[in-house]
Amino acid sequence: MGRMFGTDGVRGIANTELTSELAYNLGRAGAYVLTEGTHKPKILVAKDTRISGDMLESALIAGILSVGAEAISLGVIPTPAVAYLTRKYGADAGVMISASHNPVEYNGIKFFDDKGYKLSDELEDEIQRVIETGFEEVPSPIGPDLGRRIEEVGALEDYIEFAKETISVDLRGVKVALDCANGACYSAAVKAFRDLGAEVYVINDNPDGTNINEKCGSTHPEELMDYVVRKGCHVGFAFDGDADRCLAVDETGKLIDGDFIMALCAKHLKELGRLKDDTLVVTVMSNLGLMLACEKEGIKTSITKVGDRYVLEEMMKSGHVLGGEQSGHIIFLEYNTTGDGLVTALQVASTIKRSGKSLSELAGIMHQLPQVLVNAKVPNDKKDIHETDEEIKVEIKKIEEALHGCGRVLIRPSGTEPLVRVMLEGENQEEIDKMANELAALILKKANA
Repeated sequence: MGRMFGTDGVRGIANTELTSELAYNLGRAGAYVLTEGTHKPKILVAKDTRISGDMLESALIAGILSVGAEAISLGVIPTPAVAYLTRKYGADAGVMISASHNPVEYNGIKFFDDKGYKLSDELEDEIQRVIETGFEEVPSPIGPDLGRRIEEVGALEDYIEFAKETISVDLRGVKVALDCANGACYSAAVKAFRDLGAEVYVINDNPDGTNINEKCGSTHPEELMDYVVRKGCHVGFAFDGDADRCLAVDETGKLIDGDFIMALCAKHLKELGRLKDDTLVVTVMSNLGLMLACEKEGIKTSITKVGDRYVLEEMMKSGHVLGGEQSGHIIFLEYNTTGDGLVTALQVASTIKRSGKSLSELAGIMHQLPQVLVNAKVPNDKKDIHETDEEIKVEIKKIEEALHGCGRVLIRPSGTEPLVRVMLEGENQEEIDKMANELAALILKKANA
């Protein structure tokens, strides 16, 4: 069997790929691996609004209880709330049932350790090993040693209070539009902003189990972009289904992606003397415009592989406090151990309030360079051809010289498909389109020769 865990937990179409049986097995194995040797361990369980959450939650909790652990049910709350509350409640682990920004038919199961961090590959592999070896060493207690399910009714309120405390100004006078994606933050985000005094307008906050992420939220911000202008708001925020990411919209209706958000938050933290080593952690996919903006502001960038787990690893290793991805998955490590859409939105809103500037003005510190991405289908054993073939290497060098410091070439083999992704950035869209397509054609020709 291949690896069960992907980059963000176990994910698949609910009831065919991600079955109740698999959820039960993950609950049983996860509880055993993460709490071995703990007397009556406590595991938090939460979900987003998708219809399959109830089915998977029941099965997952049954698995947890079967090894004698307690399952603390938090109900519908954002993924970052699970990370935070695992620490706050002194739990041994946390589990989130969500497929984030994916359509309704998908669902996922994601574990956090007792400190609120996503699991290492080693721990995930150990959970898979326990399942694949038929739970041979896992106990099946009886009588009073079985686990209980306990409902924690204060979970949502505790998370909202925590999020509000991450900013030190009230938001009176700030007009905010929120697109909750009919997902996990449909009540948390609205309540937090209202409590802080903002004038709040909301769309897509009526989840019915089937409309999560449907033409809304951070993957489809078009409705919000129009709504912000129509309602005359200072800012809009679009969350994804489990609210671990957030994109913003400025007062003119322009989308402000994760790169812009990181640029303006890094500048703000630096001004407050709170940006450790004046460094921001980003991935190779962040726009070159972000690196250039940081350079101008005297901010260093530390660049990692694609994936929020690599951003987090680098932040923890070096003690950096801010990092993230273009997708709006941004980690404020002073506050939480994972991307937190609500915290991100509050940080941006408080920066607008404190600076007295509009979001378009704040985001103006960065100029986004045109980007183009072309896929070249190559056999799996030829995915590194751009590193070994002389003609391709010469061509890449030629392109880099032609972009004279105001652009770059990035080639990334896909982790899941027989593809190489060719990305170019530069000042002229037409020019980089032509270069990227020619380079992809050359890679294709040489790889399939």
